[in-house]
Amino acid sequence: MAVLAKWIFAAGIAGAGALAVIGARSAVHAPATAVAEAKSVPSARIIYPAGRRPSLTLPGGGTRAIVSLLNITRPMEFGDHVWNDRDVPSGPVWMRVDLSRQLISVFRGGHEIGSAIILYGADDKPTPAGLYPVLERARTHRSSIYDADMPFMLRLTGDGVAIHASDVRAYAATHGCVGVPVAFAARLFDQVKRGDPVYIVAAPPGVARKT
Repeated sequence: MAVLAKWIFAAGIAGAGALAVIGARSAVHAPATAVAEAKSVPSARIIYPAGRRPSLTLPGGGTRAIVSLLNITRPMEFGDHVWNDRDVPSGPVWMRVDLSRQLISVFRGGHEIGSAIILYGADDKPTPAGLYPVLERARTHRSSIYDADMPFMLRLTGDGVAIHASDVRAYAATHGCVGVPVAFAARLFDQVKRGDPVYIVAAPPGVARKT
């Protein structure tokens, strides 16, 4: 079954305009009024003009301005990812993980350069929400706790929660980590350095895992 990833942007951020809940990511990233104000490039990205850039409210109380978003025009299924950093300048890298939508997005200099469907923690081993800097990077890593390979590991917590390559499929879960497709994990690993922030957004109570 296709996973229809959605975004929620903050409303009323000064200078950013007001964006509300967006529909299925397979259709658009923003309401029609916001898209009309942006320059849309089919199959590439939606670019927001200076002075009309939306902002995301993130765990920890901070906000981030969005310069452009990938223009993903089809449903994303388990195992899918999109990566496009062509003509995106260098800049700070940060990641947003939305547990309720099982979606990770990667930003560089305010431009979204990657997005993928994820796995996250089982009910008895939940993925913690909050703001986490990348503590450690390892291209090859094996968990000493679970005796399992964790390729392209980006450690987030001292007790082993990390982003790493996984077989992202329906009905699967992790022991608290964020699992991403292998090809996506390799690209992400090459972008990220120690200290880069990862914002994990909690799933609201009652939101069921997508299958």
